[in-house]
Amino acid sequence: MSFFDDFRKKTQMPAASEALPGRAQAIPTAATHFVSGHPLKGPWPQEYKQILFGMGCFWGAERLFWQMPGVYVTAVGYAGGITPNPTYEETCTGLTGHAEMVLVVYDPRQVSLDALLSTFWEEHDPTQGMRQGNDIGTTYRSAIYVFDDADRARVEKSRDAYQAALAARGLGPVTTEIADAPTFYYAENYHQQYLAKNPNGYCGLKGTGVSCPISAAR
Repeated sequence: MSFFDDFRKKTQMPAASEALPGRAQAIPTAATHFVSGHPLKGPWPQEYKQILFGMGCFWGAERLFWQMPGVYVTAVGYAGGITPNPTYEETCTGLTGHAEMVLVVYDPRQVSLDALLSTFWEEHDPTQGMRQGNDIGTTYRSAIYVFDDADRARVEKSRDAYQAALAARGLGPVTTEIADAPTFYYAENYHQQYLAKNPNGYCGLKGTGVSCPISAAR
């Protein structure tokens, strides 16, 4: 297979017949958040909300959100593809269809969805399709997965507002995937809160420099 064939495969979603089989059992991961000590898989307070963000490599993206007041817990994992309970190595092949995602559990009385969305749009480049910078492949696509219809409407409204702001600066269309939340598969323990454990670790986040024109009121 040539370099170009490999590149093309990584930037195209696999068909179900191509996808890796995965496994029936969840892969081991941490029980608690390395920074806050809160339970990584719940239970969480009933009034808290959830959303999934994909911004390329999930290490730096997760740190953005755990630092925000009102965010109760964050976790990294894989979602939006086909393979059940994939490993990191499997997702890197492009044959699971999953994106690297950050689960954000937050108290809506302390931090608004708009504030989270402003951070999402401004801190990466949502116009790049199946990549973020030098990180290339379906794994690194921009995505938001929501847990209710009201949140989906708000996410789509924010996308339209940011698209207009990007267009005004001569930048391309938003390619962010917006969908109802699929199964979220927690990533391995060493990925969870990676940049708290490895402060000098890799972070490939780079925004467009365009502000998101939605309310960020808390």
